[in-house]
Amino acid sequence: MQTAVVTGASRGIGRSVTELLVRDGMRVYMLARTETDLQDAARTLSDLARPIVCDVTSADDVERAVFQIANDTDGAPDILINNAGIFPLSPLHQLSASELELTLNTNVVAPFRLMRAFLPRMMERGSGHVVTIGSVADRAIFAENGAYAASKHAQRAMHEVLRQEVQGSGIRVSLVSPGPTNTNIWDAIDPDNRDGFPARVTMLSASAVAAAIHWVVTAPAEINVDELRLSRA
Repeated sequence: MQTAVVTGASRGIGRSVTELLVRDGMRVYMLARTETDLQDAARTLSDLARPIVCDVTSADDVERAVFQIANDTDGAPDILINNAGIFPLSPLHQLSASELELTLNTNVVAPFRLMRAFLPRMMERGSGHVVTIGSVADRAIFAENGAYAASKHAQRAMHEVLRQEVQGSGIRVSLVSPGPTNTNIWDAIDPDNRDGFPARVTMLSASAVAAAIHWVVTAPAEINVDELRLSRA
């Protein structure tokens, strides 16, 4: 049985892709920080969905989650999907150092911790798939997007470095970068009532993005999707 780890799995893209992987018969370790949301999400799926409460910005939480997953698997999952992220908006002159630090910890350091924990075993066995969920902001720059764009550019760079370092090892490395996606990440921003933002009805759906990720991780082993950029048709 294949195994996967999905971060930010209690809602949005993470929950949708977990549902697809479980439907395929994979055991999926769902990582999220809010226990009630996580348990509720897992209950709607099957016993193949294994919820693990984990704040990915906490080194201790990540260490505990990695220990549990490594013991349940052969040391590492077959698939790691780094999906959890935050999306603060603020002009640079108003952005606080703590907001920038939290964004980088969530969007860059947390995926690094999980990759670093599982890569040695993946390399030892010669198989595995690391998927990074990027954004249109990993290439494009927008006003008020200093923290988020910096984190997503960094994520993309780390993906490129990893892809080069594991070339020929049997490990696949993919970056999936969707355009604006209608998830709860927009709730506090209310883009429908702000100039310069797309209306939520025009955004990609979480289920559509999840379907693209599912295609990436279930493609034949000889295919590596280096980078997949998604926009609304």
